[in-house]
Amino acid sequence: MPFADSGRHRIAVLALDDAVPFDVGIPGQVFGAAERDGGKLYSVHVCSPGGAPVETTAGYAIAPKYGLEELETADTVLVPGIRGLTAGTREFPAEVLGAIRAAAARGARVASICTGAFVVAATGLLDGRRATTHWMWADSFRARYPEVTLDPDVLFIDEGPIASSAGVAAGIDLCLHLVRRDFGSEVANRAARRCVAPPWRDGGQAQFVERPMPAVSDASTGPTRAWALEHLDEPLDLATMAAHAGMSVRTFTRRFRQETGRAPGPWLTAHRLERARHLLEETDLPVERVAVRAGFGTTASLRQHFATSVGTSPGAYRRTFRAS
Repeated sequence: MPFADSGRHRIAVLALDDAVPFDVGIPGQVFGAAERDGGKLYSVHVCSPGGAPVETTAGYAIAPKYGLEELETADTVLVPGIRGLTAGTREFPAEVLGAIRAAAARGARVASICTGAFVVAATGLLDGRRATTHWMWADSFRARYPEVTLDPDVLFIDEGPIASSAGVAAGIDLCLHLVRRDFGSEVANRAARRCVAPPWRDGGQAQFVERPMPAVSDASTGPTRAWALEHLDEPLDLATMAAHAGMSVRTFTRRFRQETGRAPGPWLTAHRLERARHLLEETDLPVERVAVRAGFGTTASLRQHFATSVGTSPGAYRRTFRAS
């Protein structure tokens, strides 16, 4: 990613009328908490067309200090959510869409939170790509942007130069993911602790759409999940985890999905990948030992999962984060 002369990664948060104020505030909180050796790693500038005040969905206005010129030097352009009821029909200013396209053309990363995906899609940058938005507005998004491959069942999608997240708290997950991508797990985890947020939720985790809630019961998979995280380097299959929870495999699988939004297998693989990434970034362990410590068993298995989920090899991943 390009960086400005200050050495900090510059983020332009583009606020438009009918902005969701929570979404506008997320980048400043998360990226502002990312530090290394006491130094800030990001500078976050909220901007609007002409630097004009922006009405929000909460009934008050916000007054950005900057105009669209911030997009000319930003390393990341982040578009927060707007009012969902009108996102599928409203027109966005040509100067806004042009500024986003120009930023992307010179190599800036473009990301959206919630219904901000409608704005990014209007630029054409999402055509032929995967994206997500809040599940409530999925039909409206598909109707307006049929060229985009929408997946409304995930927390966020990272397509490299373009990223998008689902609604509300998923914006926090996306921003922490981008911190992790830019500066590694340790920086992202410290930022999460400072924000009192979960340090990591996989982008493929399901959005928590309206589903019947399980009955309150003392029988939870929580203790088994905590136990599994302490034993990732051991053979853990569904039967073993169900036995630890004192449940049948069928009951354990059902309750696990109700409580986490994911099946046990993908959940376990995701956490093993996170463990492997941490070991590659923060230790000198050979890749073979990383594979064992993370629970993949063999280097071949680790490489296969890395290629599928991270898009690179363990060795290349380590070189990238050691260099940064």
